[in-house]
Amino acid sequence: MTSMQNQQVRRLTDGALMAAVFTVMLVISVYVPIFSLLTALFLAVPAAWYSAKYGWRASLVFALVSLALSALLGGFLAVPLALIHLPFGLAIGLSLYYKKSKLYLFLSAGLSLLASLMVQYVAAVAFLGINAIEEMRLQLEDSYAQAGVWAERMGSDMEAYNATVSQMLFTLETMLPTLFVMAGFIIAWGVLSVQLPLLKRLGVASPKFPSFRELRLPKSVLWYFLIIMLITLLFEPQPGTMLYMALMNLTLLLNMLFFLQGISFYHFYIHQEGWPKWVTVLVTVLAVPLQSFTTIVGIIDLAFNIRGWLKRAHEFKGK
Repeated sequence: MTSMQNQQVRRLTDGALMAAVFTVMLVISVYVPIFSLLTALFLAVPAAWYSAKYGWRASLVFALVSLALSALLGGFLAVPLALIHLPFGLAIGLSLYYKKSKLYLFLSAGLSLLASLMVQYVAAVAFLGINAIEEMRLQLEDSYAQAGVWAERMGSDMEAYNATVSQMLFTLETMLPTLFVMAGFIIAWGVLSVQLPLLKRLGVASPKFPSFRELRLPKSVLWYFLIIMLITLLFEPQPGTMLYMALMNLTLLLNMLFFLQGISFYHFYIHQEGWPKWVTVLVTVLAVPLQSFTTIVGIIDLAFNIRGWLKRAHEFKGK
């Protein structure tokens, strides 16, 4: 048997094995819900491992076979789950196969997750008439209505209560796109932090993400922030318009990025001073109620490169 034939046999064998592992884990997730949270962390590993070894052509065949087996053995409920984890695993594995950067790996994994969820949301609305976002909104309105009954019995100002609730629901509805995107990337980061070390133990060269204290946003983010603030001041968009929704979502996203930059600066400073790890935990917890201050710290750190000054001061002190 030639070397090429050996390679083909190995590729088919590995594909069959990984498809079987994926299908078994998927069936467990569907029929044994108590294990679904645990298996969700590892469901993409077979697809990631296989695509990291054999590239996109073999991976596409693997994904189609795995999807067919999932539908055959897991039933209708298994297909949406497979359509989330298979693209996610392929995004990870193909990024590793083509030796892409860590940022590319993270972005491709996050975007694949968001795309899968969006496609399934649209499909659920179009074909099943199920609108999860609308159902959530109705449940929130019902909860606030029930709370309003108790508030009225206790003599609260119902006009002020209703105005506050309306504003909260409007804000949530306006910011929903950004919250959805942020949640998708946070989930992707959490799953990657579990799967990449496992893939490394399985023989796949996986990049190690830098420490959180090394997080630095591109300086261009400051210009985006200034442009958004300028547009907001000049045009004064009215609530409910597309411009208002876009500006509010972009502002929320940038504020969250500056907030992360601020926490990263705290971590950097604590590490630079050699303080114990419990200080890092305490400062991170305190940063949440001090979000506005931490966001300002992040903006100043990004604009003036405070870390560079601290590094030079630390090096000078060491001499």
